Amino acid sequence: MSRPLPPPYFAAFVITLAAWLSGTAHGAPPGRQSGADDSDWSAYGGDQEGNRFSNAAQIDAANVGSLREAWRYRTRELGAGLAHANQLAFEATPILAGGSLYLSTPTDTVIALDPGSGRERWRYDPHIPRNGYYDQASSRGVSSWFDAQLDSSMPCSHRIFIVTLDARLLALDGRTGQLCKKFGVDGVVELAMTASVAERGHALLTSPPALYRDLVVVGLSSVVRAFDARSGELRWSWRAGGVHALSTIAVDAGRDIVFLATGSTGVGNSDRHPPGDAKYANSLVALRALSGEIIWHRQLVHHDRWGYDITAQPLLIDIERDGKAIAAVVQATPTGQLFVFDRETGEPVFEVIERPVPASKVPGETAAPTQPFPITPALVSHAALVPQDAWGLTFVDRGSCRELLSRYRSEGIFTPPDLKGTIVSPGNDGGIGWGSLAFDSDRQLAIAAVNHLPSVITLIPRHATDSTARADSAETAKPAQTRYTLQTQPLLSPLGLPCTAPPWGTLAAVDLRRNSIRWQVVLGTTRDSTPWYVPRRRLGMPNRGGPIVTAGGLVFIAAATDNFLRAFDVETGRELWRGRLPAGGQATPMSYEINGRQFIVIVAGGHPGLGTTRGDFVVAFALPP
Repeated sequence: MSRPLPPPYFAAFVITLAAWLSGTAHGAPPGRQSGADDSDWSAYGGDQEGNRFSNAAQIDAANVGSLREAWRYRTRELGAGLAHANQLAFEATPILAGGSLYLSTPTDTVIALDPGSGRERWRYDPHIPRNGYYDQASSRGVSSWFDAQLDSSMPCSHRIFIVTLDARLLALDGRTGQLCKKFGVDGVVELAMTASVAERGHALLTSPPALYRDLVVVGLSSVVRAFDARSGELRWSWRAGGVHALSTIAVDAGRDIVFLATGSTGVGNSDRHPPGDAKYANSLVALRALSGEIIWHRQLVHHDRWGYDITAQPLLIDIERDGKAIAAVVQATPTGQLFVFDRETGEPVFEVIERPVPASKVPGETAAPTQPFPITPALVSHAALVPQDAWGLTFVDRGSCRELLSRYRSEGIFTPPDLKGTIVSPGNDGGIGWGSLAFDSDRQLAIAAVNHLPSVITLIPRHATDSTARADSAETAKPAQTRYTLQTQPLLSPLGLPCTAPPWGTLAAVDLRRNSIRWQVVLGTTRDSTPWYVPRRRLGMPNRGGPIVTAGGLVFIAAATDNFLRAFDVETGRELWRGRLPAGGQATPMSYEINGRQFIVIVAGGHPGLGTTRGDFVVAFALPP
């Protein structure tokens, strides 16, 4: 689960960085469901296999510099009346289906737009309760399904599905936005086991549902269920053993398999779940799409103590290995690793080695003795942070960071939490998150946005009072029936900046043909984090969102803390263009070609965790007509 950076961190970051920079401080997939639309971006991940690849090639390295804003739309949803409006995060990726663009706002209003002009065609507001708390006030998108049994002119022959924050599955007519009354009860299937608004708010329903034939597959907390796309009848259910199915589900329609990634049972819970228990936690799971029967699963983090929930969508690709093509699934993780498995058997395509990791020093606590490490290259450092790694703007700043790095336990990745504090690198919000991967099949390149921010985690005995929290910026997990709570906070200097040197955010390409990093470049500048008169620096900033890649040989991504959409050369990683956004682009863009013109579309709404400019914009870029 994506966790926001605490506001005090960002405020101090802005003030200190501004002072430094101004000089005042020193220093088309097989098996697509029958009747599906053939558009270029018909699912949240580009396709149901999560490739985030567009076949549109009109925009390329030669002309990308001429991209201009083509149209702009405002959703008019900024959280008015919502109890926690400051937590809204506009993270949706629109889809193109049946000749319309469809997207959802953070409060689950579904909107249909004309893809050429951005003109609104219809909108539907499900009216989620606005007086409750939601763990994540966001919606990343909707799903499209065409009923092959109905004439295309019939009502609800094209359906748009969305899961809402208050745990409902809705079916809307793709042409009118009206509820499909024959689905569930008047167009609605209740997903929650309880009517409590408070409990529904913890359902973590932000991802669009997956579609397979006439099934709609939805993950709700620790249960994955499939419903009949016509009637809403429950067809199967699979329980994940107390862990959240957090990621967007990927579908291999030709092999009748759905793939999903899971989170942890909750950090700080070693006495409730000993190593080896909760076998589906932090795992990649393959289920039979027609029945929900488990085919195989692979645990990628044993006995999670660090908050390494796996939120990236599994990526289904054909990989070239030893002269033959293998149908593979790639799973990116918060530890910055790429695990690659055979889709049918679950056997590693690239070897996975169980390596010894540090043991717990807390009496009565036991950590997993080994952790899995794939031989694919890690995109973040797993080395122990030592005092010599301290970074700061001034001598005093560096000295304070050096003292922090000396004070806490630091033995590299998977060092267990300690009563006196442990440095976790990458932190629980590092590596690769829900922005997931993009894949260029011709070049065999997997593209990822990566965060490089460490954290400090501390075990606090349960009998201690809340006054033991050392800072307002700390995040504390309190699983039931545990001896300890776990406090998590960023590793910062007294000036509020990371104690490790930039870049804090990068964009990387992994060559899966050669099993090597093709390139890794900084992503983002200090613009929009500092006053206008302060010089901008290209440091590589924290990011939320993901990349896409196009047949024109370009990678498009926003995600960083500055308000830009960027284009990079897929071969070299060189930045070729940047387009200004009216707000933070903490989302994943998409692309399509219509009427002979290619568009790049992204939502720009800002993100509370990064403190970026808030807004309600959908922005399209294209070449001049």
